[in-house]
Amino acid sequence: MRCSIPLALLFAVSSSAMGSPAPVDCTHVVAWTAANVPAGKVMAMVKRRGAAWTAGTGFEDQLRAAGASADLINSVRQVKPAVGGPCAARLIKAATLVRSKDYAGADELASSLLSNDRHNGALHFLLGYLRQQQGDWNSAFDEYSSSREAEPDFSEVHNRLALVFYQAGDGDNAVGEARTALSMDFADAGAYRMLGLGHYANEQYAAALNAFEESLARDPQNADVYYEMGLVARDQRSADQAVQYFRKAIQLDPQLWQAHSSLGTMLSEEKRFPEAIAELKIARQLAPSEPSVRESIAGAYYAKGDYDLAIAEYNELFRAYPGWKRGHGSLARAYLAKNEYASAIAELRLAVQQNPSSPGEHRALGQLLLLADQKQEASRELGIAVQLDPDSASSHYHLGTALLELRQFPAALNEFQEAVRLDPSAEHHYALAACLMNLGRDSEALAEMEIAARLDPGKALYRARREELMQLMRSNSAR
Repeated sequence: MRCSIPLALLFAVSSSAMGSPAPVDCTHVVAWTAANVPAGKVMAMVKRRGAAWTAGTGFEDQLRAAGASADLINSVRQVKPAVGGPCAARLIKAATLVRSKDYAGADELASSLLSNDRHNGALHFLLGYLRQQQGDWNSAFDEYSSSREAEPDFSEVHNRLALVFYQAGDGDNAVGEARTALSMDFADAGAYRMLGLGHYANEQYAAALNAFEESLARDPQNADVYYEMGLVARDQRSADQAVQYFRKAIQLDPQLWQAHSSLGTMLSEEKRFPEAIAELKIARQLAPSEPSVRESIAGAYYAKGDYDLAIAEYNELFRAYPGWKRGHGSLARAYLAKNEYASAIAELRLAVQQNPSSPGEHRALGQLLLLADQKQEASRELGIAVQLDPDSASSHYHLGTALLELRQFPAALNEFQEAVRLDPSAEHHYALAACLMNLGRDSEALAEMEIAARLDPGKALYRARREELMQLMRSNSAR
């Protein structure tokens, strides 16, 4: 995202500094309504700036077409506006398309209107919302920024920018924009919510929860806030509290698929698989085009041991979203659990192809190739893993194992020594001992085996091999 603007101001821009803002006209009311601005905020701007539209049933019909609530229409009836121009038919059409979730069609109409009115803050705001709904957060940032430049006294645009910054992981700018909105309206529940998201992005969990609680004090029925509090509790390892928040969010808004998905994932981690899968299936029904949900269902099936169902879900995921970059490793593990090595290797090759700079993907493929007795290819993949992450003891250990089986003993020795340096575990000392034995360095091998046996005294293999080596050394010395 292009975030070249400075931190948001922590105080409201005065009317004298901005000049006298124009009255709220038909375009403002329809565009803001279509962009899901709460009725109370729309009317607060009317109170601040005054109104300029043609009153009457015609305007009310236009608002209904745009999806205005009964509260907004009733509030509009109480206003005595100055006569303004009519609402553009294309804007009304765009608003009706938003209601039917045809965001691309609405985007085309709003863009055509904006081409003749480049500095219309309300149209920029609507277009920002449309880009946001289409997942184009960079463009949403640009449009919301243009809206803020045109109408900096509109607090909701600061909230929307805070949300965009949060999506980009920029907690500082999210907090700044939220504070600007609060400086304009200290009772703004949405601004407190954005403040909470900014703190959450910065891993300031206590501050995030405080802000969310302030938001709920002003808007106690907001399911999104409960969902976000669940995320905070989850990241604080408070699983029971997180589950409670997610359930509360679902109670308030049964259509909130994110809450169903997060709840299902948490229940799966607690091995409550029937409940978990039920929640995840609801999320899939509510958001059939969201690939992460199907991935979570597949993961729950895998954790439950239903490998065939897991494989079916993963295959459907990759059929629908061939570019999805997560899950191939998990699908490989499901195939491996069924001893289907060829299919598992094929999936891990796809994982490496999609994430060529991931040492973990290369290491997993190398380990599997080693199990499949493809030693040369295994050593190649494990060598790449070591190059990408030279501080991984596991990668050095498995590369050493591949080289040992290829009888490249000096190279294997280097890898095992590095594995021991990074992680002096019993397993690594034992592997080093085996390599030293192949090099004829029995006394050094014995010392490593003694370390392994001391580190893991319950491992009978280590003691047995140590005794065998000692007998071999005594036999050799007696000759």
